[in-house]
Amino acid sequence: MCDPSISMQELAHLLTMSGLEVEDCQPLAAAFSGVVVAQIISVEKHPNADKLSVCRVDAGNGMLQIVCGAPNVRPGMKAPLARVGARLAGKDGTPIEIAAAKMRGIESQGMLCSGRELGLSQDHSGLLDLPAEAPIGRDLREQLALADQVITINLTPNRADCLSVLGVAREVAALSGAKLITPEIVPVAPTGKARHPIRISDASGCGRFSGRVIRGVNAAAPTPEWMRQRLERAGQRSISALVDVTNYVMLELGRPLHVYDLDKLRGPIDARFGRKGERLKLLNEQEVEVDETVLCIADDSGPIGLAGIMGGDSTKAEVTTRNIFLESAFFFPEVIAGRARRFNFASDAAHRFERGVDFDNNLDGIERATRLILDLCGGEAGPTEDIVARLPERNAVRMRAARARRVIGVAISGNEMSDIFGRLRLPFRREGSGESEAFLVTPPSYRFDIRIEEDLIEEVARVYGFERIPAHPPRAAATMGAAAEGRRTLHELRARLAACDYHEVVNFSFVEPQWEEDLSGQANPIRLLNPIASQLSVMRSSLIGGLVANLRHNATRKLPRIRVFEIGRAFLRAPQLEDGALTVAGIEQPLRIAGAAFGPAVDEQWGVPTRAVDFFDVKADLEALLAPIACRFEAASHPAFHPGRSARVLTGDAAAGGRAIGWIGELHPKWQQKYELPQSAVLFEVDAAAIMVIRIPRPEVPSKFPAVIRDRAVVVDNFVPAQALLDAMGQHQRSIVKEVRIFDVYQGSNVPKGQKSIAFRVVMQDTERTLTDVEADQACDELVEALGRRYSATIRN
Repeated sequence: MCDPSISMQELAHLLTMSGLEVEDCQPLAAAFSGVVVAQIISVEKHPNADKLSVCRVDAGNGMLQIVCGAPNVRPGMKAPLARVGARLAGKDGTPIEIAAAKMRGIESQGMLCSGRELGLSQDHSGLLDLPAEAPIGRDLREQLALADQVITINLTPNRADCLSVLGVAREVAALSGAKLITPEIVPVAPTGKARHPIRISDASGCGRFSGRVIRGVNAAAPTPEWMRQRLERAGQRSISALVDVTNYVMLELGRPLHVYDLDKLRGPIDARFGRKGERLKLLNEQEVEVDETVLCIADDSGPIGLAGIMGGDSTKAEVTTRNIFLESAFFFPEVIAGRARRFNFASDAAHRFERGVDFDNNLDGIERATRLILDLCGGEAGPTEDIVARLPERNAVRMRAARARRVIGVAISGNEMSDIFGRLRLPFRREGSGESEAFLVTPPSYRFDIRIEEDLIEEVARVYGFERIPAHPPRAAATMGAAAEGRRTLHELRARLAACDYHEVVNFSFVEPQWEEDLSGQANPIRLLNPIASQLSVMRSSLIGGLVANLRHNATRKLPRIRVFEIGRAFLRAPQLEDGALTVAGIEQPLRIAGAAFGPAVDEQWGVPTRAVDFFDVKADLEALLAPIACRFEAASHPAFHPGRSARVLTGDAAAGGRAIGWIGELHPKWQQKYELPQSAVLFEVDAAAIMVIRIPRPEVPSKFPAVIRDRAVVVDNFVPAQALLDAMGQHQRSIVKEVRIFDVYQGSNVPKGQKSIAFRVVMQDTERTLTDVEADQACDELVEALGRRYSATIRN
């Protein structure tokens, strides 16, 4: 259809730079020479080998004796023969030269070849069987037209017009200036009067429906070699003559077709939406249930196919079929999109219809397929029926020439823009001049991607050539903005965790439902309508599940010490929007920071005894992450953690109860066993927004006077948390008390049963004078008295 006078590499580069990415460009066959078409005259058993045969072969210049081990070798067969001196491509690409050799005492004057030995296929079950009409002695590369190149194009979803040879040829002609030769489609005059009634009940789904009856076909007729070759080189497997014709027209013109067995139809063919409860068995033997959102092709018996996706098994054409009905229809893309994925399969027709198929080539597809069917299978064609209910509107799109130049950054003349639209075969009208110059372009029936002005600007830019657009550095003055002192970035938080020996991981936001139920207590998480894998079917409400999977993955690979963290969003059904969260369609997406530690507390060394990481090691890491934000830890239960070794993380005023920002704890033993961890792990998860805002540091004059330190030990009930004692002392401490910290907890002799001894150190200092012992003792005693009043604490003797 188009033969540009450029090399294959230049063509591939031209297509890629215009938006049709060439993914691969390879010769059709491996490099070989000296291989010809030969005919096997006779076959005899090898006298010294059960699995070998001795063949007399006619290669066009006399008889040759060939020893062959192929099971399908037979007299009269035509097969490729590598003569003595021929060169074949080896497995590693190194050429192999064929020489005369003795095989079990019998001389062989060449080699009969399979498809794999020639690099034409992976089939090595027998010799490559060549057509009976292949001339003896002809070079195999000429016989099989192996000079072809196979170009694989990775199309973007908007370029449905290029899902055919004709579509790509149109592009090549526009880009290279070469002449486009479209296939000449001559209408086939009907030779019979057979018709089958058709109707469109739902014009919102089916805009046009065409069809034709062909009677007396031979469905068992073989597909000719030229068609089978072209289909296979385009990635389509040859099935039968009727199916091959519809696939051929689809690849050639971009027009999906379908063939029905006319004798299996029950009443008129109708394009309508499905009805609840209707079921259908498809050509792939999958049984599906349709509803009011699925467009179907039906007859009086019910649905006989999914419109634009796949036909039904009940009306399929088989080798015994004698009378057929050929369908060519236009279905609106929005009606087809997503339906095949809903039923968990894909088809070539659905891939095209959901992107947009030319609604003006229905009859061209019918006529082209009719001609091929009559040539291959014979038969008598009836008149073509064509019902047009509703077609997409093609409104003219206005492109301002001045704006196109501004967006592209190049002063492209109006004449050059006119030439580009002409080469692209886009009907247009030019109006105005100078700054008011504009083009009114009417998209053709096969272009569904041209809707707004920017689409036309893109067409001008890509045909003009992206490589011709000069690259200029930005001219805007760049100013360095001041960093907000009261807010830290995620990068700073990452750096803090990295300094604590944690490695960052990035996990999927969609996880296994069991993770959510086990580790987050979510029995009804947010489910995905179209998961990429059946096990990854819900959105995570916590980052803990992914980190447990990371620990298991690395622990099974014998890593003794693992520290990982992740910064990512969780997905919750929540009515309120918290700071730093995103809300989409009623779903809250808070940003979280989570970490996990497993294995020894420190790497093995001579200076520190080896011990497993515990709650307090990770608590120290979390405090380092939060600093300078003061945090508190309150014992509480979490589905993922050990009941007695987990805590809620709080920040803010202790008197007000604090604000809960996350959790920390040791993994529950049952989850440790279920997820196959050899030892326990400690994890934490906090809201990122809560720790990104910090107070601006304020300068303070350091005291010139020495600090006074007092230690006190009090006895309280076991159930009293240490944090509660610190909170109580914080509410009653004098201004001279600078710090109160716990340094010892004791249970045992000299302490009553059911109680514990907690020792704390009080640091006192004044900025104007040295404190006396009396002042220090009074301040310290006030703290102890406050504990006695609230928690019945007594001084330990």
